[in-house]
Amino acid sequence: MITVFFDGKCGLCSKEIRHYKKLARPNTFTWQDVANEPNLIVALGVSQEAALRRLHARDVDGRWHIGVEAFILIWRHLPQYRWSVLARLLKLPLVYQISQFLYGKFADYRFSRLAHCKVTPDVNSVV
Repeated sequence: MITVFFDGKCGLCSKEIRHYKKLARPNTFTWQDVANEPNLIVALGVSQEAALRRLHARDVDGRWHIGVEAFILIWRHLPQYRWSVLARLLKLPLVYQISQFLYGKFADYRFSRLAHCKVTPDVNSVV
């Protein structure tokens, strides 16, 4: 199964994940709230800070997908999104780079504005 690590204390993030959960086929995803339960992602070598800052997903082969790449992974496994124009468009090189940049700016802004994101970084994390 694909494991998606999301910020469960962020209203926007939670709303989006609830939407994906409704669309997902059974046994496709495991959803992990890193704001309330950071232990699993920290045990995998990712700090809670990094996980709160950017959406993280781990595919069935154990590869990490972060930010835009995580969204693409999720969308590829949702029947309603699999063939969407947005998912295909984001894979184009220039569009992908621009979307990565814009997502990074938005994610950093969101992270800086939410009180629960003020966590102490874990110096032992690798991602």
